[in-house]
Amino acid sequence: MMRVVQTYITAAIVVAVGVVLLGTGAAVADKQRQACSERKGILGVSRVVEIDTAGGLRFGNMQYKDVDFLEPGEIVLTFDDGPSRANTTAVLNALEAHCTKATFFMVGRMAVDDPTMVKEIDRRGHTIGTHSWSHKMQGRLSQSSGEKEVELGVSAVSLALGKPVAPFFRFPYLSDPGRMQSHLKERDHGIFSIDVDSLDFRTRSGATMKNRVMSTLKRQGKGIILMHDIQRSTAAGISDLLDELASEGYKVVHLVSKTPAGTLKDYDEMAEQEAQRRTKYVDSRPLAARSIVWPVSSASEFPAAQPLKIEPRGLFKGPLPEPSGIAKPQVGNQSDTASESLERRADASERPKSETEQPAAKERPDTEDWRDTIFRN
Repeated sequence: MMRVVQTYITAAIVVAVGVVLLGTGAAVADKQRQACSERKGILGVSRVVEIDTAGGLRFGNMQYKDVDFLEPGEIVLTFDDGPSRANTTAVLNALEAHCTKATFFMVGRMAVDDPTMVKEIDRRGHTIGTHSWSHKMQGRLSQSSGEKEVELGVSAVSLALGKPVAPFFRFPYLSDPGRMQSHLKERDHGIFSIDVDSLDFRTRSGATMKNRVMSTLKRQGKGIILMHDIQRSTAAGISDLLDELASEGYKVVHLVSKTPAGTLKDYDEMAEQEAQRRTKYVDSRPLAARSIVWPVSSASEFPAAQPLKIEPRGLFKGPLPEPSGIAKPQVGNQSDTASESLERRADASERPKSETEQPAAKERPDTEDWRDTIFRN
């Protein structure tokens, strides 16, 4: 039998309450646990942490020091910005091979675009949180626009999943203005920053991504790891990373929520409208590649997803063809270091582009569709 320590986290206290024996339950789940318990050299899950997000707890030592529940050698695997059919599938398969679990912070538009993948992530036992509706930098938004980004994201991912998600939120670009932290606290959402940044968006190399994670972990000894399941480097390097984490003796902590996230009726209706519009758009263009840029109901109220910095992925070299009526995505920045990322330098002209970043926009990746837009954090 596999044994997993169950820990409960509330706003006031963190208490390890014993050991949960994972030897009961449905026959299928029991078979999976049996198979995992007999395998050698895998990560598995050493501890399950159930989080009561009432009051808006914050996690991740890069920005917050509120709650540090990880012991030396413990890690939390997290993936942002998805789902992306090919790359997310590769990530899921690697996690399953190691019998381990992760938390996926999903962008609402991406989830609505591929609800099948959202459900598959849930079916495999991972936790699903949210990462806004269209990955805008909160520091640039008004209060009302910021709330729409958060709430429509929760409604959209919940709609795609077919049930409530965990009340776990990560700010795009880690841009966390106090007014939006207050909103999330009022809504009882946990806020998740990071400890270890894979910087997977800066390379096509899985080995480079892996080495960055391992080198940071060796310095810090533990942490919440940020990766992106839309990135080819993570899809290519995740298996080797998990292998090395296991060989180095790191232990995976799986996060679950005590209660599900609530949604708001107005945003549920908006999410339904966007899902219907996406379906009509795709049905009217059966030969078109899937894309996150289907027309939205109102350009002024719900603009198409325009990350501050994107790069085309897939079928075409050079800039993507712009669908009629959709504005060209804006170009923004991503800092070279963790400290710079927290400074929120919004203008890409303030510093030179990384040498490892430039070739990525020129190469022609061998992917099935160009929906795999690269977000940053």
